[in-house]
Amino acid sequence: MPTLTIRNLDEDLVERLKAAAARRGRSMEQEVRELLEQRYAARQEVLARIEESWQQYPKASREEIASWIAEGRE
Repeated sequence: MPTLTIRNLDEDLVERLKAAAARRGRSMEQEVRELLEQRYAARQEVLARIEESWQQYPKASREEIASWIAEGRE
């Protein structure tokens, strides 16, 4: 597995990373790994999350959507 070395980090940033990791009960390395994975998630993963979030909303019919569009154009 590849390794990433990051130099010249601001001390304040390092302290914030350490604090965030401690709150979550993990190492700073794991905290950074999680942050990178969240930020650079695969496209399919992002689309799946979006689709999952849509499940909380009621489905609209084509007719309802067409009426909303027409209403907005008036």
